[in-house]
Amino acid sequence: MIYLDRNENQFGPTPRALEILRSFPIAELSNYSRDFVRGVKSVLSEQLAIRHGIRETDILLSYGSEGMLKQIVHCYLRTGETMLIPRYSWWYYAAVAQEVNGITKQYPLQQNEYTFLYDPGTIDTLIALHQPRIVLIASPNNPTGNSMPREDVAALLRRHPEVMFVLDEAYQGFASQSDDSVPRLVLEYPNLIILRTFSKLYGLAAMRIGYAFAGANYKMLSTYSARYLGYHALSEKLALAALDDREYYGSLHDVFEQECRRYYKVLNSIDGISAYESSANFILVRLPEESLPQFRAFLKTRGIAIKFFDDADLRSFARITIGTPEQNAYLLAAFREYFA
Repeated sequence: MIYLDRNENQFGPTPRALEILRSFPIAELSNYSRDFVRGVKSVLSEQLAIRHGIRETDILLSYGSEGMLKQIVHCYLRTGETMLIPRYSWWYYAAVAQEVNGITKQYPLQQNEYTFLYDPGTIDTLIALHQPRIVLIASPNNPTGNSMPREDVAALLRRHPEVMFVLDEAYQGFASQSDDSVPRLVLEYPNLIILRTFSKLYGLAAMRIGYAFAGANYKMLSTYSARYLGYHALSEKLALAALDDREYYGSLHDVFEQECRRYYKVLNSIDGISAYESSANFILVRLPEESLPQFRAFLKTRGIAIKFFDDADLRSFARITIGTPEQNAYLLAAFREYFA
């Protein structure tokens, strides 16, 4: 099977990861971290702080960004309180709010011919209406692939200092125009926390290591998430190797953008199909709804898995993870064959 259904990085992590796995000292498996002696949580949080020009105390580590999202919701959302989320978004946002008997309300995304867009004015209106405890913005958003510009994020933060904002940037870095100055917003806006992960761009999904940039209003979360005995030592070393290999990951930008353009060109030339622009490592595709069951079965015979949706809002859509050029060519050939 070719699995293009879970937004995994099909190119894999930096080749330096193999060197780390080969050379990791076996004796270190028996020891807890002693980074706390130096007054930091870990070498990884220390290096992330240096890289982004913020305080090490503002960086929190977690079991993927999934783990940090759960901690935020469990720490701050109370029974009956509201979390505002995008209408088309990761199912886990609503699920984790339900764990604490919270309420989720959705804000819509604008949909043009080949793009989805955030509308900050609509978010303003729904904040006034629902008085949410937390507003979640995914940038890029899964599955629509659209991002919110830095200036729009900052404007929302200025207008709503009483609301806790969670900016989920799990898919940050795939587009070459990605703005990596965003983490510094936490220095100016205490009501902001930004989630990131090594699972997507860095290709380390199985190592389950995520992190967050936390504004000053998230001090309780910092205590809640602290791990006195340290973090996963091997995961941290792999993450540090990934951070150091800017050349390898920088080379992926052009590949992802080139492959996205190939999908747009081919799929948008097929009657009844629309492929939406994305700044992540996946694209959302609208398909003729009447052909979905047969097409899904057809792809299975070709050994290809893409993400089909069961919820009503997305029933006529599929999400395709951008794979290697060879994988993408094989999938596009299957599209041509079926819809010819």
